[in-house]
Amino acid sequence: QVQLVESGGGVVQAGGSLRLSCAADGRTFSRYSMGWFRQAPGKEREFVAALSWSDGSTHYKDSVKGRFTISRDYVKNTVYLQMANLKPEDTAVYYCGADLIYGKLYGLGSADYWGQGTQVTVSS
Repeated sequence: QVQLVESGGGVVQAGGSLRLSCAADGRTFSRYSMGWFRQAPGKEREFVAALSWSDGSTHYKDSVKGRFTISRDYVKNTVYLQMANLKPEDTAVYYCGADLIYGKLYGLGSADYWGQGTQVTVSS
């Protein structure tokens, strides 16, 4: 069982930056690949970024490449999403997810465990 708690959301102007954190509680956290997802009002949840536990490889949604960076601190059991040059269309509730199978995160947009989400609002 893995429990995930996101933080770091807020309101930022377009062009600004935010760093989201996802703290994990679970002894097997290190074996899980991690992902970030988001859901805008009236839209389905979509994949944003993923990080493999085994080799550190990453995948990103095309529209965030070059602006968002996913990283992980194994000592702190925390995964981060550094977001730069934010745009109004990035406004959404951001969720982190954990799964033993890396490909599920970016290929299916699914995860075994989810956090409760954190709101990011980008004003124009």
